[in-house]
Amino acid sequence: MEWINLEALSEFNYLIVLAVILLATKLLGLATSKVQMPQVVGALIAGVLMGPVINSIFGWNSANGFFSSAAGSDQFFGILSELGVIVLMFGAGLETDIDEMKKCGKAAFIIALIGVIVPLAMGAAVSWFFINDTVTQTKLLKSIFIGVVLTATSVSITVETLKEMGKLNTPASNAILGAAIIDDVLGIIALTIITSFGDESVNIMLVLIKILLFFVFAIALGVLMYFLYKWMNTLVKRDSRRHIIIAFAYCLVSAFCAEVFFGVADITGAYIAGLILSMTNRKMYLETRFSTLSYMLLSPVFFAGIGLTIEVPTLTISMIVFAIILTLAAVASKFLGCALGGKICGYSTKEAFQIGAGMISRGEVALIVAKKGESCGLMDASLFGPLVIVVVLTTIIAPVILKILFDDKKNKNNLSSNSNAHQAA
Repeated sequence: MEWINLEALSEFNYLIVLAVILLATKLLGLATSKVQMPQVVGALIAGVLMGPVINSIFGWNSANGFFSSAAGSDQFFGILSELGVIVLMFGAGLETDIDEMKKCGKAAFIIALIGVIVPLAMGAAVSWFFINDTVTQTKLLKSIFIGVVLTATSVSITVETLKEMGKLNTPASNAILGAAIIDDVLGIIALTIITSFGDESVNIMLVLIKILLFFVFAIALGVLMYFLYKWMNTLVKRDSRRHIIIAFAYCLVSAFCAEVFFGVADITGAYIAGLILSMTNRKMYLETRFSTLSYMLLSPVFFAGIGLTIEVPTLTISMIVFAIILTLAAVASKFLGCALGGKICGYSTKEAFQIGAGMISRGEVALIVAKKGESCGLMDASLFGPLVIVVVLTTIIAPVILKILFDDKKNKNNLSSNSNAHQAA
C-alpha cells in the first residue's frame, strides 16, 4: 500500500506552495517590521529567497513569468498574482478621499509629467555609454528606450506600504495615486512613440484615441454603477453581501476592458472602479471586505510573485557597473523629479519628498516594458539583467524610504500644518 499518491502529489503540489508563500511572507514581514521596515519588504525578500527552492523542488521555471511551466499549477499562481494587484489597486481607490483627489488633480499632472521627463532623460544619458552599437541612430533609440523603461512606476508597492502605515489618505498619498494614473498614461504614450520607430505597425494616433476613449468609457460606466448603487440602497436595507459581488464584478470588468480594449493597464481600470465606489455609502463596508481578501490571500501571492519571477543572468563587470549606475539614476530621477513637481505645486518640502519616494518603485511594470522593447529589437538581451537588478532594488528601496519619510513620531503635527499648502496649484 502506497502512503503517498505520486499522481496526486504532482497535481496538488500548488497547495503546499501556497501555504509556504503565505507563511514565509508573513514571517519575513514580521521580521522586517521588527527592524522598523514595512512588511511588504519582507514579502518581496521571501519571494526572492523562495524562488530557487520552489523551482528546484517542483521543477517550475520562472524565467518566462510567474511559475511558467507546463504543469498547470503555474496558471493558478499567475492568476492569483494578477488578481492580487487588481484587488490591491481597487482597495486603494475605495480608500481614496475623492474631494482631496480633486484638489490635487493639476498637481498630479505636473508631478507625473516631470516624473516621466527626468527619468527618461537620465536613463537615456546613462545607457548611451553602455550600449555597443556602431550606428548612432540605433544607439540613440536604444538609449531612449532604456529611459522609457525607467519612466514606469509600480504604485502597488507604495499603496501596500502606505496602507500598512495608515497613511493612504494623506495629501501626499493622494498626489502619488493621482500622479501614478497619469504616469501610466504618459508611459504608454512614450512607449508607443519609441516602439513605433522599431515597429511600423504601431499607430501612435490610434493609441492616443484609445486612451481618450478609455476615460470616456470609465466615466460612463462609473456613472452607471453609481446610480445602480443608489437604486440598490432603496431595495436592500439589511443584506449587504450582494454589494460585494457587484462591486467585485465591476472591478474585474473595468480592469478587463482597460487592458484588452483600450491598451491601458488593468490596475488603472481597477483603481478607477474603486474610486467610483468610494463615493457611495457602502464605501466602508466594501473596504473592510476587500481588505480581508487582499491581506489573507491575494497580496502575499502578488508580492512574493515579484520576487519569485526574478532571475538575474550572468553579468559581466561592465553590466554590473551599468546596473549600479542605472539604479542610482532610477532612484534619483523619480525621487528628485517628482519631489520637484510637488514643490512647484505648493506641497511642503517633506510632502514633496514623500511624493518622490512613492514614485520610486518600478516593480513588474518596468519588466513588462523591457520585454516589449526586447521583442521590438530596441533592447539588447544583455541589458535585461541590469534592468532586473534595478527593479529589485527600487522595489525594496521605495518602501524603506517611505517608512522613514512618513515616520512622524517626533513631528506629529508637521503634515497637518502643511496639508492645505498645495491647494494654490
